[in-house]
Amino acid sequence: MNKICIASSGLGHVARGIEAWADDLASALAARGEDVILCKGAGEPQRDIDRVVPCWTRDAVKTRLLLRSLPAALGWRIGMGSGYAVEQTTFARNLIKVLRAEDVDVLHVQDPFVALQVQKAHRRGRITTRTILAHGTEEPLDFQRQITYLQHLAPWHHGQARDAGLDRDGWTTIPNFIDTDHFRPGSNAALRNELGIPRDALVVLVAAAIKRKHKRIDYVVNEFRTLLDRHPDLPAWLVVAGGREPETDALIAMANETLGDRVRFLVRFPRTRMADLYRAADVFSLGSLKEMMPIALLEATASGLPCLVHRHPVMQWMIGAGGRAIDLSLPGNLASAWAEWLTDPGESQRIGRAARQHCCDHFSTDVVVDQIMHYYRRVGDGRRRAA
Repeated sequence: MNKICIASSGLGHVARGIEAWADDLASALAARGEDVILCKGAGEPQRDIDRVVPCWTRDAVKTRLLLRSLPAALGWRIGMGSGYAVEQTTFARNLIKVLRAEDVDVLHVQDPFVALQVQKAHRRGRITTRTILAHGTEEPLDFQRQITYLQHLAPWHHGQARDAGLDRDGWTTIPNFIDTDHFRPGSNAALRNELGIPRDALVVLVAAAIKRKHKRIDYVVNEFRTLLDRHPDLPAWLVVAGGREPETDALIAMANETLGDRVRFLVRFPRTRMADLYRAADVFSLGSLKEMMPIALLEATASGLPCLVHRHPVMQWMIGAGGRAIDLSLPGNLASAWAEWLTDPGESQRIGRAARQHCCDHFSTDVVVDQIMHYYRRVGDGRRRAA
């Protein structure tokens, strides 16, 4: 049996898909009886498998002071060019000590600079741990080519690398997964009541970092305004749940002015309550034009929500028959699709059932973790042969 370490520098102080992935994967492996530890950058250990690895978190005062004192070019050259880079660099240095002390066979991360630094430590003979990078952060091909064991999250991403003439024997394609027993269809009138949303309202849910770039929350808000203008009698509410970003407060103010009482923002909503939030919604949407493989979309499909996304190969593959991929670069398209589904509950419920089935068949815990365990054996056996 391989000794496995799942690690995330943001776990314990940041709520994103990467952190959710790390916690979920470690929990799934522990439930199978695997020899696993979970290393996180902040917080307190909650279970026997937890290890807190000290680091300079991205929002810490000392991190901001360091960034202001370093010339930008020098900062990037030494792995200190941003708050997230400082966090990863300091986390990796202490993580290497844990990997050595606990004789870990395989490290699995989604933090790209952590993967690179631990891989370098292995090549220099400091540790024997092999590192797998689950590529969820849109690193360019020049970065990817440095990684020996790389897990692409979707076939399209792996295909893009192959088309560019870049692939390795140690690379694979394995998707993210979701606990389809925890995220399941249902209703949640209590949470609607807590949010001040009528029980018979039609709720559109967006779960994404609350920012303009990439997640395009401003676009979503404007499309919802168009929906209300076109259908003034439609009892529709918009709920946006996501992590805080520098522009979050400005976006919330803009949305409140644009939509009034028809919008609710849930900043850093506890992940322990996210399953209830999906069950309080009728439709799920993402405003982004490209994604690596968002956990939120898996949570939504597992919860039986029909999903509206941009026409991008990864998101189309993720929703299967459980949604619609349309051109979200054009104003009005999302509003039109919302109107069609919200005024035809029978059709949206049928699509929601298809979303649930597609997710269970392709992205449920057992289906995907079986693939991950096979990959661990492949990587870990190589480590033992080298030893």
